Amino acid sequence: MNLPTLVPEWLFWALIGLLVLAALQDAAMLKISNYICGAVLLLGVAGAAIAGPRLELWENGLVFVLALTIGTFLFGRGILGGGDVKLFAATILWFDLGASARLLMWTALAGGVLAVLIIVMRTLPWPDAIRSRVRVLQPKAGIPYGIAIAAGAIITSLQLMGARAA
Repeated sequence: MNLPTLVPEWLFWALIGLLVLAALQDAAMLKISNYICGAVLLLGVAGAAIAGPRLELWENGLVFVLALTIGTFLFGRGILGGGDVKLFAATILWFDLGASARLLMWTALAGGVLAVLIIVMRTLPWPDAIRSRVRVLQPKAGIPYGIAIAAGAIITSLQLMGARAA
């Protein structure tokens, strides 16, 4: 069940707001608050309750458990940050199997574009005062993947909304 198409509009925009907030926080601090991840998760659960009991919810639960399991493995290997794993799992709960595949694709594409942009930004001759304050410009800093997760979720949601309107 694709919750962005079934929940009240205010709940959908609350999700979008939280995703933007997560992206901004990750861009600034290379960190995503547990409060934001928890709010995305709780809104998803509330959205499922509002949409009513439906058999298709097993798909949402399955992709949530898979995302959390695989993400935890990748976190343990140092590939993904903990905030990224929690945000992605909480976000994917909003989507069924088909839309989750789209979310994964859009997130990966946005992550690739983001990585290239950061690599280019790191090669530019920034003044030391700026480079020392902006963590993402530092050579060994991570990539704020929360931006890619938010972009992937927003694009997927808007595609689903467009398909619903058509």
